[in-house]
Amino acid sequence: MSVKLIAHAVCSALLLSLCACGGGGDSQTSSPSSAGGTTQSSSGSMDLLMSDDSAEDWATIGVKVLSIALVPQGGGSAVTVYTAPSQAPMINLEELDQLAEILGNVSVPVGTYTGAILTVGGNPGDVALTVSADPESGFDGTAGASIPASQIQIQGGQGSAPNRTVPISVSFASPLVVTSGQNNALDLEFDLNHPAFLIGHTPPAAAGATLWAVNFKGPVRHRPIHDIARLVLRHTYGTVAAVASDNGSITIDKDFPVLPASTPETAISDPSRQFTIRADATNGTLFYDVDAKTRTSIKDFSAEAATLAGKYVRIAARFQPDGTLVAVRIWASSTFNSVWLSPEGHVLHVNATNTRMWVSDESGVAVPLVVNANTQFYFRTPANAQADATPIGTGTAFLAANELVRGFKVHVSVVDPLANPLVADTVDIETATYSGRISAAGSTGFTYTRAFATASDDYTMALDYIANATANGTDASGNAITGFKWWNLTYPTLVTSGANAISDYVAATNGGVNFGGTAGAVTAWGLSNVIWNDPADAMGWSARWTVLVPTPIPLGTVAAGLANDAFTMTVAGGANPATVDVSTTSGSATLVYQVDRTNGIVSVSPLDITTSAGLTALTNGLSTGATVKVYGVPQADGTLKAYVLTYYTGDKPMN
Repeated sequence: MSVKLIAHAVCSALLLSLCACGGGGDSQTSSPSSAGGTTQSSSGSMDLLMSDDSAEDWATIGVKVLSIALVPQGGGSAVTVYTAPSQAPMINLEELDQLAEILGNVSVPVGTYTGAILTVGGNPGDVALTVSADPESGFDGTAGASIPASQIQIQGGQGSAPNRTVPISVSFASPLVVTSGQNNALDLEFDLNHPAFLIGHTPPAAAGATLWAVNFKGPVRHRPIHDIARLVLRHTYGTVAAVASDNGSITIDKDFPVLPASTPETAISDPSRQFTIRADATNGTLFYDVDAKTRTSIKDFSAEAATLAGKYVRIAARFQPDGTLVAVRIWASSTFNSVWLSPEGHVLHVNATNTRMWVSDESGVAVPLVVNANTQFYFRTPANAQADATPIGTGTAFLAANELVRGFKVHVSVVDPLANPLVADTVDIETATYSGRISAAGSTGFTYTRAFATASDDYTMALDYIANATANGTDASGNAITGFKWWNLTYPTLVTSGANAISDYVAATNGGVNFGGTAGAVTAWGLSNVIWNDPADAMGWSARWTVLVPTPIPLGTVAAGLANDAFTMTVAGGANPATVDVSTTSGSATLVYQVDRTNGIVSVSPLDITTSAGLTALTNGLSTGATVKVYGVPQADGTLKAYVLTYYTGDKPMN
């Protein structure tokens, strides 16, 4: 039998943002709240958003979000701000790689809130898993295959089928204060690549296929958002309900694609969730009539008003500082399938010689696309309206220059959705990230080396840091940051920025742990978000920030048990034991999980090692010879600082 914990521990997120904005009502009502002594009559209007990061091995990680409630400060009943329609849509978290999905415009009573309760479906079929078209080597899943519901074991469920649910409670890092007429944002990160989120456990051959334990409790945390205008929104689908009398905006009913995808694809419509979206009266909005195969630039909807009502649309939009939405690009058709049938997902392969790219869609299929001389590449930059609407490259030269690599999150529009092969008309690069082993870190930049299951996708990329004067968000206190910044995974509010950011980064990435033998050395890993055309690299990508992610250590064995918050472990093929440091400090403690498989049931139990009971349980679990899995950050002294530690009981895993 074998165990596969989803690797890399890349900073992934379920971003749930409540952002005050005008326009568009919500038909859902809320009970009176004790928050700040207010009731429903005193409330703010908020857009409800949802986001995360990607897990490379999966094309679909689908969940049904049933409700979201806010916990008022000082006690009282939680205030429900979102309830899914009767046919709850499934949200594919894989498509929300550092993006925000607009769920609805909600009414929130004025007051102060200190937490949230997110309720997801816990019945068989409420979680959908589809393997990527090209997962990493050794992954316990078949490329492109959907995992049967019988092999998905959802942890922490309550109630009985068909009404089984999983409540997820999250405490806010700082209180959320909702006031009338003021923007607010709530960011709940759900780490899809958290080592305890998805655990595959393969029983002995006679017992059957891999069982996948889905653990919703633990990987979710709060991180404040300080600038709504910088949020990159996923393309949103809808049905045009009305065109404003001044032709300046449209109102759409929210649509969700059906998951798993149908042929032709259909929509789950929710008329109670409406959005008002304005045309860009200054820079122009690109309007694509998919049926007529035309493209025009519009500054209002006067030319389309007579025929637009009732049509399906896909919209790339951006938030304004006041919370209103402006369309960057709009695709319209009389059929939903036509606006949907444009591949969305992560870039899987790029072949510059044959001018082809492949995008892994949410069905686990690698969709081939031809790039021709007219293909336009855009990089989503919502904080800069002109840059957001201007192509950064056109034609095959963009591929030849290696400016598009595996892992970028894109949404491609095609010239003709019925053509074979599909020809890319526009490529929206929604997030651009490089990742892998870090080397050669210096005063001007550093190098990533990344290896994939398909060797032709491997890359070695030297990145410059952004210029010291380039605006780069804010710190935890809301103070503006300029220049490169970085942080360790799980401590996004402890950002290292300013004059010493680069020198500290160089020092932090020079550590290593050497197991010797064929296992060799373990070095620093990271993931960097990059931006285009920064003054530091006027015609390419520059690193805006880097998160140092815990390096996944091979499955190992305890050589010497826990003493003074440290133990030693060996790994297969290694000649040397390595020291693993464990933190018991509240707020920064190592995340510890006991994974047990008994009688074909996998259970994941978190341990709080800041308590004497939890530390005692860990000490007993880390006996000599125990099987362990560690994700940690190599230190300059040759030790490993553990971020996640998992030990196994019951039927033991094998390498």
